[in-house]
Amino acid sequence: MKAMSALEPNPGDGLRFLLDGAPAQQVGADSALTSFFAALEAHAEGWMPDIVKGAQRRKYSRASIKKALEERCDEHGTSVALYRAQPLVELTLDLDTPPSGTRLSCGLDVQPLSLFSERGRCLEFVDMVRDLAAYYRVDYAMAHGLADRQSAGAPCFGRDEKTSRRDGFDQIYEVFWLNVFGPRLVESVGRERMLSTPAHLVEELPNGSVLLVLRRNAADFASDEARVAQARAHVHLRPDLDFDTVLSTLRARSAALAPVEPRFHPDLAPLLARLPDEFAISERQTKIAEFNAFQPPAPEEWLPTALPSDVGSPERVLASYDALSEGLVAALHTKVPAITEETAESLTDLDFYFWRENFPERYERRLVDGHTAPALGAYLGHVLVRRLGGTWVPRQNQEESQVRVGERVWLPFLRARRYMQSRQSLLEYSLTQLFREAARHHR
Repeated sequence: MKAMSALEPNPGDGLRFLLDGAPAQQVGADSALTSFFAALEAHAEGWMPDIVKGAQRRKYSRASIKKALEERCDEHGTSVALYRAQPLVELTLDLDTPPSGTRLSCGLDVQPLSLFSERGRCLEFVDMVRDLAAYYRVDYAMAHGLADRQSAGAPCFGRDEKTSRRDGFDQIYEVFWLNVFGPRLVESVGRERMLSTPAHLVEELPNGSVLLVLRRNAADFASDEARVAQARAHVHLRPDLDFDTVLSTLRARSAALAPVEPRFHPDLAPLLARLPDEFAISERQTKIAEFNAFQPPAPEEWLPTALPSDVGSPERVLASYDALSEGLVAALHTKVPAITEETAESLTDLDFYFWRENFPERYERRLVDGHTAPALGAYLGHVLVRRLGGTWVPRQNQEESQVRVGERVWLPFLRARRYMQSRQSLLEYSLTQLFREAARHHR
């Protein structure tokens, strides 16, 4: 069973720590974790979790942990989640109790990774892992930058998910900043070879595992010196690999993770700035570069002179636009709270919502074309009226209906139809961009 995460996505990199193993002795859940929390309390200086979550959130204490374990206990085992807000810390511990014996899984994330640029904190972390490896029979453990671990293809490493779940880390797919290789992995490589790995620290543990730490500093993994050290260790443990190929791959990963300064199209910056965080942390810098290069077409949904209204009852038509807009607000006000305000910001929030949901491609085209696009057109027109002093000029052909703003007339229904064609069209025909263009021509 898995404890639920309470952290929101965060663009910053962090240290990811995973441990799989079993208690040295078969004991109850509370006793099985006593040594874990003793090691955590002794070494988690500056990032110790302070919240325990079971059925409810409680301040950290051993009593709170015991209560949470009881609350989340079922026939499969139990779990507990611990958090800290600043710095961001999430720790999940799962105790599974199959007939073969209790199994422990630990997942820890600490952000920002820069916390572990301090040598003393890295030493404490290594000491914590050393203590855990003494208390538990560790099959495998690792600690590394989260983004680079994702770039390495973890946890599948090119395998399908079913195979990955079945086999786990059954060979040396990667060498991370900190590694604990269990006895089975050590023997598969060869104990002598494992202990002669070129690294900052290689230490044989009492239970037959080997603790391997590449370098003193966990946070500088992307430097060229660190990549050379990583490649040397990897090819030492995997003689079948080519050093130059491994090093080239590692350098490419570093280049992909190098910070990219956002230089978004000014009309789309409020929207594009929100998109990179929706991708895996290993992809975000690449996505920033892609969005920097994105240049949407200039809005064409306008006319220099208004077409005259050709409807018999403008009031009735405008009332139907009101109903369309109100229907959109009623449908989305919980998911996009700002929609009730009819502002430029609410348009950006809608752009982001529809892009994140991939709305045009997830929902039936009949629904999108027949309901969502017309409602958006009416809403966009209302924002132009309310915020830029526009005036509706209704037409029998809805896509010809206009909003006069200054010396131009805008076609919100036409824009909305084009907008709702695909996920990419949400960016090419964004509501945000059209509003900003209209605002520039407002007199």
